[in-house]
This record gives sequence, C-alpha cells and structure tokens, in this order.
Amino acid sequence: MKDTYESPLSSRYADKEMKYLFSPDMKFRTWRKLWIALAESEKELGLDITQEQIDELKAHADDINYEVAEEREKLVRHDVMSHVYAYGVQCPKAEGIIHLGATSCYVGDNTDVIIMTEALKIVERKLVSVIRSLSDFAEKYKSLPTLAFTHFQPAQPTTVGKRATLWIQDLLMDLEDVQYQLSKAKLLGSKGTTGTQASFLELFDGDHERVKELDKKIAEKMGYKSCFAVSGQTYSRKLDSQILNVLAGIAQSASKFSNDIRLLQHLKEIEEPFEKNQIGSSAMAYKRNPMRSERIASLSRYVMIDVLNPYITAATQWFERTLDDSANKRLSVPEGFLAVDAILNLYLNVSSGLVVYDKVITQHLKRELPFMATENIMMDAVKRGGNRQELHEKIRQHSMAASLTIKRDGGENDLLERIASDPTFGVTLAELEDILKPEKYVGRAPEQTADFLSEVVAPALAPYESLETEIAEISV
Repeated sequence: MKDTYESPLSSRYADKEMKYLFSPDMKFRTWRKLWIALAESEKELGLDITQEQIDELKAHADDINYEVAEEREKLVRHDVMSHVYAYGVQCPKAEGIIHLGATSCYVGDNTDVIIMTEALKIVERKLVSVIRSLSDFAEKYKSLPTLAFTHFQPAQPTTVGKRATLWIQDLLMDLEDVQYQLSKAKLLGSKGTTGTQASFLELFDGDHERVKELDKKIAEKMGYKSCFAVSGQTYSRKLDSQILNVLAGIAQSASKFSNDIRLLQHLKEIEEPFEKNQIGSSAMAYKRNPMRSERIASLSRYVMIDVLNPYITAATQWFERTLDDSANKRLSVPEGFLAVDAILNLYLNVSSGLVVYDKVITQHLKRELPFMATENIMMDAVKRGGNRQELHEKIRQHSMAASLTIKRDGGENDLLERIASDPTFGVTLAELEDILKPEKYVGRAPEQTADFLSEVVAPALAPYESLETEIAEISV
C-alpha cells in the first residue's frame, strides 16, 4: 500500500527472519504454545484436565482463526481474552481450561522473553559472521604498513590488519554480552495478577509445592531452564533495558567501524563495495559515496538513542505494574532488533567487500614517514660521533622547512634531501631511504594481529565452527 505509513526498518532494511519474529503470527502462535504448556503442566500436577482436551488444543495450535479474534476484540477491547475466545471456538472441549489461573502477562510477557531470546540468537549468528569476515581481512593485511592516526593527525604507523583487530575486539565484547544474556534467559512463568501466584494456589488447594513445580514444568516445556523467582504482574522491565543495552553496544561498535571506513574512503585508501551500476550522486556522476557505511552510522544512532526507552520504562514502573510500558515496548524493542539486524547485514556486506588501495596507502605513508623517522636518523648520527643537541636542532629546522614546503607551496616532502645535504649528519640519501622502510616503523603490529587472531578470536569463534557464515544481501 502506497497511501499508508510503514516502518522503513520493516519495508527497507531488516531481514525476513527477524521481521517474522516480531510479527503477529509469531506472537499468537507462541501464545497458543504457552496455553498448551500451561494446560499440560496443570494436568500433570493433578488438575482435572483430560488428554482429549490437550490433544484438541494441539490440533489447533497453528491454524489461528484470526477473523474470530479480531471481531471479538472489537467487542471486548482485550487482545488476550479475544484470542482465548477464538481458541475456544476451535476447541469446544478444551474451552473451559484455556488460560486457567493465568493473567494476560502469562502469554504476553513469556512471549516477549521468547521472542527477544530468539532474536538475540539471530544477532549472535550475524555477529559471528562479521567477526569472521573482519578476521579474514585482518589476516590478509596484517603486514601492510599504513599511517595510524591520533586526533586524525598522522601518527606512528600501524598496519591495515592491526587496525581491523580494533574493530574485531569491539565486536567480541558485544558477542560476550549477547552470550551472557542468552545464558541467563528465563521466563516469567505463571505468577498471577500481582506475582503472588494466588490463583494457582487456589487451583491446587493450597499446595505450595505444586505451584512451584508449575513454573518449572512450563519453563521446561518451552525450552528454558527456569523462571524468574519473583515478579510483580510482569517480569522486571530491567530485562528489556539490559537486552537493548546489548543492542546499543553493537550499534556503538558498528558506528565506530563505519566512521573509520568513511574517513579512509575520503583518503582514498580503503573503500566500501561499490557496485557496477551504483549511482553515487544524482548530480555528480563521478562520486563514490560511502552510503552503506553512512547507513550503518545512521541506524546505529537510532539504536543508541532507542535504548533510553526501556531505561525510562523500567525506572518508572509503579509497584507490581503499570501499563505505560506496553505501547512503548511495542515500538522500542522490535524496532531496536530490526535496526541492529539491518546494521549487521550492512556491516557484513561492507567488511566482506572492502577494497584496499595499497599504493595510495604507501604513498601517504611515505609522505609522512620522514618526520617520524627523525629520531632514528638522529640516533644513527649520534652513533657516528654527532652531538645529540646540535642534531636535534638541525632536524627541527629541517622539519619545519619541509613542513612549510608541503603546506604552503603544495610541494613534496623533501626532508630527506635536506638532511642528506647537511654535512652534520654525514649520511647519504640512499642510506636514509634504507632507514625509511615502512615495515621498520610498525612495531609488533603484524605479530599482534597474528597473536590476536589465533589466541583470542579463534577460541571465541570455536563454539560456532559448525555455523555457516551469513551472506548479507542489501536490498537498497
């Protein structure tokens, strides 16, 4: 439909798999699974529920009669009770035991946890793919010297691969956070209207042990190890803030990467992929804009701001619950996941197709390297009997003059020629050029990269050995 607003995260950026997780169909199918788990658990704990009723519920777990639920909701203005009614229409024998003892948050909150957990698994998988992609890049270019920058001013050289390890390290921290959240995932369980389980205690004739066992059985049937030990009507909204905080961390990492690539593309050293028929500008046909990296930055900014929503929601919940969380959660949580899904797709697409212009990188390095080599040149001259203080002053004068030639006159760096022609140093231009081999100035960058990939990245990725690397397709 062209006459109705739709979220660009859904229509333009995120993948189908992530979009389905936050779809009504996923939600309502999960509601029915939870109702089946509740009924089964109550039956196993002695309530008067028959296997025939359970089988009837299972027979209609997936063929949801949406039209009945929608019509009912117009009348009662309650989504959960509308779906209880619709399920009962399909399951007349089980109608009386659907949702038995539960409150709306039994299906609503447990479903939210399940969806967020499954969404985190997608995020985890895509993070692994991006780390693999960058690791291949780092390995390939671990020994290619390049100018490093501090304050975006030329600094002591590093290597292209070593710089990539900084991007990887951020993502490994994000991966650890995702793993931690997944490791402690738990359901709300069946806690009742204010979290006291009073309705279930009534159902089980005051038997506390059976009420406690109900939570355990529901968790097990839904594939979880446990439920929250205590709650109000809802699980603590702090969980949403913790999970979106992980997403915001990924956005931070991706944004840093995208900014680096945008700057490198400006320098013409490294570019993001640019397709054969891609148009960079409607007016300037020659342009190769870093639009994918810019989109990463743009979406990342949204996620980093979005995390404030669950922070404020968790902070402002009153006592056992208020409903001012609901409308906000419907927006902030799905949109956060859809945005991160799009970010990781872009990150993988860019990182797996980076174009490196090594000659430009070397040219830039050689222009600045003479300044960085002055200490080595001075020390060699001292070894030949020169005076350190006199040599220092000479180098300062020559460096200032060479810098002026570059900045004022647009000339090339002639510092080496100036030093070679100064008898104080007693060194030839050929000797100076030998001193200026770039690989002499990168320190342990190649070795650090190799060690990091083998000692840190490889063990972190080992649990995912059987996981296939994603292929990111960008729709626009």
